[in-house]
Order: sequence, then structure tokens, then C-alpha cells
Amino acid sequence: MTLTRRTLLVSAGVIGAGAALGGVTAPSVAAATDTWDAPGSDNGWTIDPDVIERFRIEGSPATVRLHPDAAAILLHVARRWHYEVGPLTASRDVVGHRADRTVRAAFESNHLSGTAIALHPLQYPLGAGDGMWPHHRTIVRDILADCEGLVRWGGDLSPVAEGHFQIDAKPGAKDLTRLAKTLDVRAPRHDGPRPGAVEDPMDRARRAKARRLARTQRGT
Repeated sequence: MTLTRRTLLVSAGVIGAGAALGGVTAPSVAAATDTWDAPGSDNGWTIDPDVIERFRIEGSPATVRLHPDAAAILLHVARRWHYEVGPLTASRDVVGHRADRTVRAAFESNHLSGTAIALHPLQYPLGAGDGMWPHHRTIVRDILADCEGLVRWGGDLSPVAEGHFQIDAKPGAKDLTRLAKTLDVRAPRHDGPRPGAVEDPMDRARRAKARRLARTQRGT
């Protein structure tokens, strides 16, 4: 299990069994659910289970089901998380596409189109925004900068979901296609990061880029 502030609190019995299992949100967040009945997800992608494919996360034994047009970018997020935040040791550590239309927040509908992933969802449940170490937040911001504003992080959404990442572009967008091609480690020739390569999120230029994007995505 990845060591996080939330893990330590759970181990100490501070949070309680429900939150530790991820089945109950923090007391300050309503656990109300709704059924998503729209033909598309919240980010504008069509919900079509027939197009969903299973992909392996590079460097990890875990696999995840995603929309093929979103896969390269979300797999890049998962790969860096695996190497730099916490290992994804099994498929239970990552949630991609799901068919259950029950949602607790509109952005959870993006799982229905295969354009969102939840990483270590039991450790970073919906509504709990205090589970991530500061240096892990820095890494997440650097990952988002890699994705050039085309991925939104659940840490910037309401309610908070620190393990949630979603595509933030319409299907077929030119920038999305270009970035996917750059990051696709499955391509015979690709211009993106080498498989297994870990960037330096503390690099001055990278941190400046990450901070600019954070201000934009948080609207501050």
C-alpha cells in the first residue's frame, strides 16, 4: 500500500472504517447518488461501451479499460503515477471505464465514456482532499503540465477526488490527437517520454509551467 497522509490517519483509526474502505465519503460531503441518463459524459464524449478497449499500464501488472482515443494520454498519467506517486500493483488500483450509471458527481460520468481514470480510489475517495503529500501534489501538477491542459485533476474539482483524472477536450480535437500521438508508448516511433523515464518535477522551467497551468485550471 502506498504511504500517504490518509493512510496514516486510517491506520491510527482517526477517519473510521467507512472512509478507510472508500465506501463512505468524508462527513462534510453528501453521499447522495444519481443516475446519469445522458447519451454523453460530462466532458462531451459519447457513451459507447462497444468502443472500449483494455490496455496495460506500462511498467505495471495493472490493466485498465479506456476509450482508444483517450488511452495514450490517460495511460501516460497512470504510468507516471505508478513510478512517482504509488505503484499500481493490480487492476483494482485503477478504475477506467465502468458501465454502472450511478454517479455521486457529474465528473464521475466520464468513466462511462472511458475518458477518466481513478488511481488508488480507496486511498483517495471522493470528498477527501487531505490524502496527498505535498511532494506528490507537485508531481501531479507536473503530470498535468505534460498533458498541456487536456487533462483535469480531481483535486481541482468539487467535490475533490485526488486520484481522479479526466480528458478535458472534445473528441477529435486536434490538440488531443497530437498529444496522444506524442505520448503513445505503443507506437513504433513516438516523440514522447521514453517508457519508464521519470521527469524531474522540481526543474525550474517545469515548475513554472505547472504553476501557470494550475492557475488556469483552478480559475485563479
